[in-house]
Amino acid sequence: MVSVVEVAGLLVIVALNTAIAALATRFFRVRLNTQWGSAVYAAVLTPIPLVGTTLLLGSVLGPNLGSANAVLGLTVAVPLAVGIAFDYFWMPSPEEVDVPDRRRQGT
Repeated sequence: MVSVVEVAGLLVIVALNTAIAALATRFFRVRLNTQWGSAVYAAVLTPIPLVGTTLLLGSVLGPNLGSANAVLGLTVAVPLAVGIAFDYFWMPSPEEVDVPDRRRQGT
């Protein structure tokens, strides 16, 4: 039987991985000036820290999900999809955001 602590730990892992995926996607969108480059980098490189946090936190907080496919699907694939969708569909495009110029003028 799964305890409340294990379910809460799983939710913490999923939430943290979703935040990491959204931030990594935003980072790639801001830094890369290509249309598909940021999507490819987000899909290929972002799962690496997600697997790392799953291994670190899953050994302490997470329940036994039964198989490696269930673990990777629930703690890596779902947060990756939600994080990327959050950044692409809910956040404004990096070109639409006005940022102040940090370089000194004159002097």
